[in-house]
Amino acid sequence: MTLRSLSIFVLLAGCSTDANHIGNPLLLPISGFGTAVENQEYTQRRGRVELAVKTNYPEILNEIRSGDGPSLRMAMDAAQVPVRDRPARITQLQGDLGLYSGNPGALVTALMVYGT
Repeated sequence: MTLRSLSIFVLLAGCSTDANHIGNPLLLPISGFGTAVENQEYTQRRGRVELAVKTNYPEILNEIRSGDGPSLRMAMDAAQVPVRDRPARITQLQGDLGLYSGNPGALVTALMVYGT
């Protein structure tokens, strides 16, 4: 096998339809753009959740204790928590209330995880 044949073999061995961590190198610019858009959407959604939580933090904690309320619903709307999942998520929030008391950032993170 010549050096040229070996070089071509090595280059072609990198071209595969199998899953890998980089993906198709020809699509990287498109993938990069898509990732940038997704990151921007996530950042905007997180900003809305942070605003809702930090603006109404004491009310949200009380509403978590009671099981519902307009400020909690507003924060869940901002986080895009599906309505059908909210009763279970509120139960989870109630169970972890000690974690969120005095830590609005932890509550924001939990709501973002619960969102879609």
